Amino acid sequence: MNRFAQIKEIIDRVEEDFGKFYEKNNKAAGTRIRKAMQELKNLATEIRKEVQNMKNAEEENKKATQTKQEKKQTEPKNETKEKK
Repeated sequence: MNRFAQIKEIIDRVEEDFGKFYEKNNKAAGTRIRKAMQELKNLATEIRKEVQNMKNAEEENKKATQTKQEKKQTEPKNETKEKK
């Protein structure tokens, strides 16, 4: 399941509880809402870390590629001269 689907699933699961809490003042629904909000917070934190790690890995790969290319350009070519 992708991360966006996980977020939607939590929101869909708690949607009815919002009505129960805000319109009917059902305290148990409020508890379920708070629990769902905590799940969303934890999931959001995980997603933020994943995104940052993926972004950093991509930047490191670009830097490594650039470094390799720069090395190739600055290395002296090994040309063998044939003796006659």
